[in-house]
Amino acid sequence: MNEGYSKIFVSLDGTEQQDFVLARAIKVAANNNAKLIIGHVIDSTALESAGAYPVDLVNGLETAFRNSIAAQVEEAKANPYIPEVEIVIRAGRIRETLKDEMLDVIQPDLVLCGARGLSSIKYALLGSISTFLLRNTDCDILVVK
Repeated sequence: MNEGYSKIFVSLDGTEQQDFVLARAIKVAANNNAKLIIGHVIDSTALESAGAYPVDLVNGLETAFRNSIAAQVEEAKANPYIPEVEIVIRAGRIRETLKDEMLDVIQPDLVLCGARGLSSIKYALLGSISTFLLRNTDCDILVVK
């Protein structure tokens, strides 16, 4: 029985911490000879309040995200211990989209995410993605600080 991970999903949020989180995910994937799936949800909550959101805006945000991780993605793809690297980007409400359209479909063995360090007021209003993942997924969760 293999006790390592074969499919690792890293959830990136576009903050300055994402480089550190992705670097950790690359190391964990290489150490496990695992497929690495990089996930990002373009938060549509603010856009939804305005009615519909333009597709061009979402495409621009997706391109900006891809550009922000391009160097690290190339590093991961060049790593002989990582058999496959995939990027999955969706637009929607973060929690629902992350769980329903990404994790439930991909079914990773391990999810990595960052700890944004929200203030107590923001935490009370928004909650934490890492706490949400701990409560709502069946696989291991690694919160990178």
